[in-house]
Amino acid sequence: MPLFPIFLKLTARPCIVIGAGHLAESKIESLQAANARVTVVAPAASARIVDMAASGEVVWHRREYVAGDLAGQFLVVAATDNPAVNRAVFAEAEASGVLINAVDDPPFCDFYFPSVVRRGELQIAISTAGASPALAQRLRKEINALLPLDAGDWLAELGNLRREVLQLEPLNEARKQLLHQLAGREVCGYDGCPSRTMARSHALANPLPPAEAARALPATKAATERKP
Repeated sequence: MPLFPIFLKLTARPCIVIGAGHLAESKIESLQAANARVTVVAPAASARIVDMAASGEVVWHRREYVAGDLAGQFLVVAATDNPAVNRAVFAEAEASGVLINAVDDPPFCDFYFPSVVRRGELQIAISTAGASPALAQRLRKEINALLPLDAGDWLAELGNLRREVLQLEPLNEARKQLLHQLAGREVCGYDGCPSRTMARSHALANPLPPAEAARALPATKAATERKP
């Protein structure tokens, strides 16, 4: 079945995990990393999840799942060791229009958790559509070994420089080509960075129309003043 690959914003969205054993731990941590509001429903929990609940990282309802638990939820993970419970959670999710992942049960999933390589804001997600999680994990390790450890820092500086370019140049082919050039160059944080100097020189040859330049000037000035 073809999948639609997206990166989904979960900040402050209510997400619920049914089950609190070791199967659930990594899923809860993934949801937390995306700043979701996580509720857990299970009569017992692993030591890690007990600690999360005690510190307020998640809300834990210490009981069995009951119909109606998915009300108001954006996303649900069924992570119990009881197939009948997972099927009941799936049926409620389907009826309520709530996205569901049933751990290790691909036919009862609307989405899968990928294997992810992270460097700051840079994420590379790998999915086999549930066919072989072991292969996804192997590929993650191989990519992780190849990707520089400072790739996240580089991306942060590239993002800052891109925002400067967007403020200084109009939307045209020249700006597009510059952004592609910068994506292949070393970018550093200091004001005299060669890539930043190149971008400013490019802006002189590809300036904004006067009216747009006047509107952009306050934002450009503020961005410059924020630099160390």
